[in-house]
Amino acid sequence: MLRLAVLISGSGSDLQSIIDHRDHINGEIALVVSNRKTAGGLQRAEKAGIKNLVIKDQNELLNTLKEEKIDFIVLAGYLAILGKELIEAYPNKIINIHPSLVPSFCGPGMYGMHVHEAVLKRGVKVSGATIHFVSEEVDGGPIIWQEAVSIADLETAEDIQKRVLEIEHKILPKVVELYCDNKIIVEKGTVKIL
Repeated sequence: MLRLAVLISGSGSDLQSIIDHRDHINGEIALVVSNRKTAGGLQRAEKAGIKNLVIKDQNELLNTLKEEKIDFIVLAGYLAILGKELIEAYPNKIINIHPSLVPSFCGPGMYGMHVHEAVLKRGVKVSGATIHFVSEEVDGGPIIWQEAVSIADLETAEDIQKRVLEIEHKILPKVVELYCDNKIIVEKGTVKIL
C-alpha cells in the first residue's frame, strides 16, 4: 500500500475530497504538510486523524518525506514551487491540480484566484481543471487528466473558482485512486491510463 503525502497551503478542500474518497484508494494518506501555519487544511487533517506538519524549508520537507517513507505526493493547492532536488527524488511521483485547462492560464505566477481573474479578463467561455505530473517546468509536466466546464454564464472570478473547484473535487480523488492502483503510466512524455 502506497504512502501518500498531501501538500497544502489553504483551506484544504481538495485534501478533503481525497479524505472523503479514501475507502476507494489503495493507499494511505500518511502525511499532510502545509507551508502556512494558518492553513485550514491542517484542521481537516487533524480531524481525519492524519499526521500533519508545518514545513517551510524544502530541505526539511524532503528529509521529512523520506523519513515518513512517502511513495507519492499530491499538491492540493500548495502555493510554492518545488525545488529541483525534491522533484528529482520523486520522478513521476508528484501530481499537481491546476485550476485551468493547461497549457492555458498556467506557469509562473498563475495560481489560485490569479488564474480565475485572468480567465475572466480574457473572456473565455470554457475553463476547467488539469491534473499533471510535476516537472521542473512550472505546470509543464505530463498531463494526466483534464475536465472542462462552461463558465459562459459567470461574471466573477469567485464564481468561476467555485465551479472549477467542483471539477477539482471530482477528478483529484479519482486520479489518486488510479495512481495507487498502478493504472497511470508515462510513455515518451505522455500519460496513458490503463
